[in-house]
Amino acid sequence: MPTFIFFLLLCLSFNAFAYKLTPAFGALQFKQPLQLSQIQNDPQRWFVLEQQGVIRSFKTGDTKSTVVLDIGDRVESGGEKGLLGMAFHPRFPETKELFVSYTGKIKGELTSIVSRFSIDPRSLQADPRSEKRIITVEQPYSNHNGGQISFGPDGFLYISWGDGGWAGDPKNNGQNTQTLLGALLRLDVNTHPYTTPKDNPFIGNPEKGRPEIYAYGLRNPWRWSFDRKTGELWMADVGQNAWEEINIVKKGGNYGWPLREGTHCYRNDPCLDSKLIDPIHEYDHAQGQSITGGYVYRGNKLGQLQGQYIFGDFVSGKIWSLTIERNKTQVQRVLDTTLNIASFAEDLSGEVYVLSYGDGLIYRIDP
Repeated sequence: MPTFIFFLLLCLSFNAFAYKLTPAFGALQFKQPLQLSQIQNDPQRWFVLEQQGVIRSFKTGDTKSTVVLDIGDRVESGGEKGLLGMAFHPRFPETKELFVSYTGKIKGELTSIVSRFSIDPRSLQADPRSEKRIITVEQPYSNHNGGQISFGPDGFLYISWGDGGWAGDPKNNGQNTQTLLGALLRLDVNTHPYTTPKDNPFIGNPEKGRPEIYAYGLRNPWRWSFDRKTGELWMADVGQNAWEEINIVKKGGNYGWPLREGTHCYRNDPCLDSKLIDPIHEYDHAQGQSITGGYVYRGNKLGQLQGQYIFGDFVSGKIWSLTIERNKTQVQRVLDTTLNIASFAEDLSGEVYVLSYGDGLIYRIDP
């Protein structure tokens, strides 16, 4: 075999097997896990959110987990519904609050709800009776519930909801800034229920949009994160029939749905509009059919991925990394898996984890 061909095959083999998934917590399993989180200054403590309405906690090396909060009695679960997001107050444990996002019933109607609960920082037990609803929105259909919540570097609570569901956004919620559906919200929750930050894009212009909205034109954002180095917000948005997309979200941005699916016309043809922001990356359904957003890698173990955005697909199980150089995106395959990738996670040191929806295990990406 010529030397250069051998070297090429060696390089291809190295790239294909440069990374692996390692069970991060042994045989510890969870029921439909959707989120893994930590709190500051406690690298051994972990929190897992289960879709049916339970948040659990454990320490590295534990063989069992304990219940932090169980609100299964008020969560409407199944399909895309359920307990979908959690976030500790950024000043925890001084501020003893845990925030959650879930789908439930209010006056018999399916509703997305964001609430705060009191939590004891010593026992790490949240009181299910302490719930105080912060914001709600009625869901016209049972899918595209979105539901992630996270505190940004600015200390405000960000909330994402999908377009309300059904195929093609029949109510045009993605382009309707008078509804909270199909949008990313930004709230100051240091007073109850909340106030709107003074620099939100529609503050003082109620005819243009709701003051809570930070960005819009979203279909079903499934997992987004802030780059811990730059503060940029990277969001994956699940597509309709053809295209999955990744956006870097800017204040006041309109990301096109349902006028566009990715960079492609969906509802209007032509759909040329200079106000619509194109995704930084898209892929077709030959690669995967339901994108799962991840993290810009800022850890130490995976040196070749430093500064790259790691993401995957729930259906195909593929994991990629994306980098932007000279305004052009470059994407490489990191891993092929057989997992239904429900979510990614980032620990305090910046290492990245993969949550498997089917077997309930949590994996770490290792060299």
